[in-house]
Amino acid sequence: MKFVQLVCTVALGVAAASPALASEEIIKKARCVACHTVAEKRVGPAYKDVAAKYKGQGDAVAVLSAKVRHGGTGTWGQIPMPPNGTDKISDADLKAAIEWILKL
Repeated sequence: MKFVQLVCTVALGVAAASPALASEEIIKKARCVACHTVAEKRVGPAYKDVAAKYKGQGDAVAVLSAKVRHGGTGTWGQIPMPPNGTDKISDADLKAAIEWILKL
């Protein structure tokens, strides 16, 4: 019985950790890391800075999704963010990645 409890506890821990790990993998696969890091500005803003800027904004996922899809300039400086289509990151993966970033 204790073994079953241990297995269930470990499985729940892995399941709880999976969204963050999955989102980090999504970000790496989509090559967002070429311009962004979690804690420091690179070419684009750090994910923590993005999270702070959009904290409490109810439409943050939609706003950031549009910025990723269409690209833009001016929000974080003059270096443009190129548009990123569904061939680079699916809508579901984009949503998961943005939700992960906003929780930082």
